[in-house]
Amino acid sequence: MSAKNELFSIEEIEHFVHNHHLAFLYISKTNCSVCHALLPKVEEVMAEFPKIQMAFVSVDDVPNIAGHLSIFTAPVLILYVDGKEVLREARFVHIEQFKEKVEKIYFLAE
Repeated sequence: MSAKNELFSIEEIEHFVHNHHLAFLYISKTNCSVCHALLPKVEEVMAEFPKIQMAFVSVDDVPNIAGHLSIFTAPVLILYVDGKEVLREARFVHIEQFKEKVEKIYFLAE
């Protein structure tokens, strides 16, 4: 996951979500210390699930994402299966619990 897949519009986000069986969005803000500290941990977890496509969205680049996806804080982690939201975590994420949830969804979706 060295090359970041960044999305810059609602249309790009919708296209990404609906064109991947397993799609994961990491939504953050530029000056968010929690967002920056959590990202490497989330990338490490997601590396264990190669069929999940990951994309990044900055609220600063897509300010209307907050209303579109009902986002009230940052970071927000959303996992979709066939375009449907199946997991959402926000702000303070417990990595081990997050990994367990993703793992269950990953194997059920296969």
